[in-house]
Amino acid sequence: MTPFTTVVGPAAPLMRDNVDTDVIIRIERLTSLGRNELGPYALEALRLRADGSEDPGFVLNQPPFRGAPILLAGSNFGCGSSREGAVWALMGLDVRCVIAPSFGDIFFSNCFQNGLLPIRLPAPTVERLAAACAGGAPVTVDLQQCVLRTPDNSTVPFTVDALRREGLLKGLDDIGLTLQHDDAIRTWQREDRIRRPWAWPAAALERP
Repeated sequence: MTPFTTVVGPAAPLMRDNVDTDVIIRIERLTSLGRNELGPYALEALRLRADGSEDPGFVLNQPPFRGAPILLAGSNFGCGSSREGAVWALMGLDVRCVIAPSFGDIFFSNCFQNGLLPIRLPAPTVERLAAACAGGAPVTVDLQQCVLRTPDNSTVPFTVDALRREGLLKGLDDIGLTLQHDDAIRTWQREDRIRRPWAWPAAALERP
């Protein structure tokens, strides 16, 4: 997983509530395409016309925001079904951070497992950011300091769970974070095998 420290770039305003995971990536794309092939189909119901051509009115098709690494969104972004492919698809569009008043719970968790930073901010704050960034001026997302730096050089603090922040900074998912403590885990296992041999299957007792 690519570590997330600081991201700088335009913040595309997609100020719609309840953008669900089926809008982010259609289910049939997940059955026929690999993880690294989803980007062109992310948000296709909004980005593309019925004939497959780009809709020039959609924000991510407009020159200031094409390839924008930051997405500003409405409430309940990523609601709906629990497909991890929604995060993969957004990352295929080079999105590394989504800022919204609220998120679908499973989508929110999936972001941290894949290196995408979801930031919760009050709706009026997101709206002010959208207005300040309307021309495509760059925003800085600094995870080390947990602040946003806006085009007018003001700062907006945000909070992230400490363990999830550590994982993003180090490029580690939950398994990677756990394996940082591999020596302590193995020590506990050896000691517990002695204390409670009846609790360990024979195959486990043979492991080093």
